[in-house]
Amino acid sequence: MSRPWVHELIKRFDAEGEAGLEPRSRRPHRSPVQTPAEVEDEIVELRKSLSDQGLDAGAHTIGFHLAERAGAAPSVATIWRILSRRGFVTPQPQKRPRSSFVRFQADQPNERWQADITHWTLADGSPADILNILDDHSRLLVGSDARATTKAADVVVSFHEAAGRHGFPASMLTDNGAVFTGIYRGGGRCAIEVELDALGVASRHSSPYHPQTCGKVERFHQTLKRWLAKQPAVPTARDLQAQLDWFRDYYNTVRPHRAVGRSTPMAAFEARPKAAPSRPGLLTPAHCRIRRDRIDSSGVITLRHNSRLHHIGLGRAHAGTRVVILVADLDIRVLTEDGELLRELTLDPARDYQRRTGGGKDVSRHV
Repeated sequence: MSRPWVHELIKRFDAEGEAGLEPRSRRPHRSPVQTPAEVEDEIVELRKSLSDQGLDAGAHTIGFHLAERAGAAPSVATIWRILSRRGFVTPQPQKRPRSSFVRFQADQPNERWQADITHWTLADGSPADILNILDDHSRLLVGSDARATTKAADVVVSFHEAAGRHGFPASMLTDNGAVFTGIYRGGGRCAIEVELDALGVASRHSSPYHPQTCGKVERFHQTLKRWLAKQPAVPTARDLQAQLDWFRDYYNTVRPHRAVGRSTPMAAFEARPKAAPSRPGLLTPAHCRIRRDRIDSSGVITLRHNSRLHHIGLGRAHAGTRVVILVADLDIRVLTEDGELLRELTLDPARDYQRRTGGGKDVSRHV
């Protein structure tokens, strides 16, 4: 040890005896750049408030909200140290380091969407499905829809509603659930696969029992459920949808996202040119809409085009069946809620009644 330190120890021993040799704090008597106590209290208050709402309450998010309030905020490392000192951070040395992760991300918005279904319990104990659709590049939540049960035709409806807001994607990635693929049901195709083919959108599926392939939407399920757990339990899927709509807006436009440089998903989505479907045979319709109806006792449904009502025959055998009608300009597809394609035709605007034979392409098969 150095001579000055030996002299310091001798001086302490002469003055205090053996007690003078005990280790002492090296903390300086004053710290001019120390974070003010009121700022620390505000950090703690934000941590508690965000956590109580079930929202992300990490150091980056707290710094974002502090900067929004006051125009400036301590560094993320400083916020992290304050939270650790106040007991809000539990060390987890057993966790795998982030540097070991192998990441993949689409280069453009709408280059790839990830879709998956998770489950939630309503106030009366009945189950509900939540279909989430996430943009791979920007993490934009393009769709989040609650239903008592999600059927094959419902996936098509949610896809078109999301595309109506943000444009059609170049590809779509899902797991191997029955509403996403028919390959494990006799080698056929399900409704969403047929629809994606018709639009020129590439359809991709994860390896069986490997949810990491759809890791972005799987991880989003956790974020959503953590928030839902802090909300009042609701009795119906319609009420749950109202909660999902609020969270989708907050997640897309307010909450900073670590994976996109701490900007919001909407800002990341708007920052770059969008990808679009590019597979052969793509015809982008000028006008798209979706309708739900029930086939009447005579086996007919009605559809209005250019203010004129048209009748579409489907057969008396299907009377009373609930259907989803997909309209793209004059191209029409009629599906049952379970995904069975009852009829595909090109509407003849000059005819009131669209017969099953003649006047366009008719198809009736299970997809």
